Amino acid sequence: MKCPFCGCLDDKVLNSRTAKEGEAVRRRRECLACARRFTTYEQIEEMRLVVVKRDGRREPFDRSKVLRGLTVACEKRPVATDILEDIVDRIERHIVDSNTTEIESMSLGEMAMQELRKVDKVAYVRFASVYRQFEDIGQFRTIIDGLGDRSAQRKPIKR
Repeated sequence: MKCPFCGCLDDKVLNSRTAKEGEAVRRRRECLACARRFTTYEQIEEMRLVVVKRDGRREPFDRSKVLRGLTVACEKRPVATDILEDIVDRIERHIVDSNTTEIESMSLGEMAMQELRKVDKVAYVRFASVYRQFEDIGQFRTIIDGLGDRSAQRKPIKR
């Protein structure tokens, strides 16, 4: 740490303790060049996730907005709120794990669609229709045909 008095980079830590209700670490240091003491605070730098919209605007990531979109798609469907919250958690974790501070709204929507597809296919189609801005019935057919329930394609079990 650079000494605020002489600018030397060599110091020793005399004392460390938590501060700001555990949100930071307070360190008492002594400069090895001028022997003066100073205090530093260390805290976690919060990642501020930014969503890049289709028109280029940027806005802060808002998990409640993602949850609201999923909730609307699942309206009158047998999908519990905790499942939707888990989906938002997974999406947020994926973004954070990718070590990026920006994500395009298109990517965010695709992640939400992938997660919804696993949970409820009707909600998936609803979400896709709004997210991809469907304009005709053909677009609905395409996405529904793409669902292709694999269990229905299996041969029936002979008894």
